[in-house]
Amino acid sequence: MGTATSDPPAEPDVTDGQPSAEPVGADENDRSGRNLSRDALFDVLSNHRRRYALHSLKQHERTANIGDLAEQVAAWENDVPRVDLSAAERKRVYTALQQFHLPKMDSAGVIEFDDARGTVSLTAAADGLDVYLDVVGEDDIPWSRYYLGLSAMALAGVGGVWLTGFELVPELAWAALVAGVVFLSALVHSYYDRRMQLGAADTPPDAPER
Repeated sequence: MGTATSDPPAEPDVTDGQPSAEPVGADENDRSGRNLSRDALFDVLSNHRRRYALHSLKQHERTANIGDLAEQVAAWENDVPRVDLSAAERKRVYTALQQFHLPKMDSAGVIEFDDARGTVSLTAAADGLDVYLDVVGEDDIPWSRYYLGLSAMALAGVGGVWLTGFELVPELAWAALVAGVVFLSALVHSYYDRRMQLGAADTPPDAPER
C-alpha cells in the first residue's frame, strides 16, 4: 500500500480516555539495550491506535508491513471488515501511524520502525511484555469490589450459621459452597484477564463490539 502524495498533518498526542493498562515487566531491556520505562509505556498505551498496533504485532508476527498494520488498525477502529474499509479510512490511519504514532512507539523502545522500508517490528522487551487493560463499563463492577462483596457475604453467611445455631447444613458443606463459589469466580476472572490481554484475542480488548 503506497503513501499518499499529500498527507494531512499528524494528529496531536491526546489521551483518548480509554481504559487504564497495567504493563508487566516494564523495566526489562531489549537486545539493543534500550530501557522500557513504565512512564513511557503508559504514554504509548494512552492512545487507542497505538494500543491496536501493539495488539496486532503481538497477535501475529513480530514484524509487519506498515500498510497491513494500518489497514488492520483502521478496521478495528471503524468496526468493519478490512475489505469494507474506504480509501479515506485507510489513508487517515496510515498517515497518523507513519507520521506520529509509530515514531513515538519507536522512541519509547516498544517497536523498531523503519520508515524507508515501511516495516514495523516489536523489540525483544516489548515482545515479552504482558499488557492487560482494565475495561469496566458503567453497569459493571470492578473485580476488586466483586471479591470484596463475595468475602463479605461469605463471612455473613458463616457468622449467621454460628449465631443462629442453624445446623441443618454441616459446616463442611458451607465451606465447600464458599470454596466452590470462589473457585468459579477465579475461573471467570482468569478468562476475563486473558481476554483483556493485548495480543491474546482476535480483537483488542477495547475495540468496538459489533
